[in-house]
Amino acid sequence: MHNKITFIGGGNMATAIISGLIASGIPGSQIEVVDPSAEARDRLAGRFGLHLKADLVKAQLHDVIVLAVKPQQLPAVAAGLAPRLKEQLIVSIAAGVRVADLSRWLGGYGGIVRTMPNTPAMVGAGITGLFAAAEVDGAGRSAAEGIMRAVGGVVWLKEESLLDAVTAVSGSGPAYVFYFIEALEAAGVEAGLAPEAARTLALQTFLGASRLALESGEEPASLRAKVTSKGGTTEQGVATLDARGVRQAIVAAVKAASARSVELGEELGRLA
Repeated sequence: MHNKITFIGGGNMATAIISGLIASGIPGSQIEVVDPSAEARDRLAGRFGLHLKADLVKAQLHDVIVLAVKPQQLPAVAAGLAPRLKEQLIVSIAAGVRVADLSRWLGGYGGIVRTMPNTPAMVGAGITGLFAAAEVDGAGRSAAEGIMRAVGGVVWLKEESLLDAVTAVSGSGPAYVFYFIEALEAAGVEAGLAPEAARTLALQTFLGASRLALESGEEPASLRAKVTSKGGTTEQGVATLDARGVRQAIVAAVKAASARSVELGEELGRLA
């Protein structure tokens, strides 16, 4: 990917993507960032050799434009962009904003890829769901994928509505993992471990188990069975989780998050 890129918004996610792009070999000179915050521009200037602008009016607007502002700010940003768009690819990382609404705010512009990254992107370990509008060609899809691969893996979706499920599983998912880590750590402390030891054991267990699942290629259920010896400690622990309905609670949590994602999309669509 050798497109020049304009980021509108220079917050944490934009910074993470920029860092990943530069680490992958994209020169900072090919990246422009527009952010009205002097603090954000100073922070970026201190880390990368970028073209920094305070105002959208002064921006060059390169081949790819990444919208990295808060969803509530998008209508105003889109109004400023619309008259200047030609054939640029728009990549939106604004949570919940649907393609149809963004296209409408952009005056009917259709070259849009909507993405849903998650917070582990901050350490290059994210996963992003992507959906491309019908007007986006193969080169556009490749460009969008290249940008998001700078901070982790990608999953393409054939239907935009599936991004609500992505939001619920991987967007909200880190919170579920942190929740479980908190519980595992607390249980370790209750069992007599020092807090530092309990946290280290819980964190490394999650990291190691996830890495094993990724690298082995085995089904999680198969890996779980290998740890769960008949009559052993793990079998007793898993049986307790099943008896308490933990699996059903996780499924219910994801369904509730997905339903809320649908609601937020409808609310954001009424902004303008």
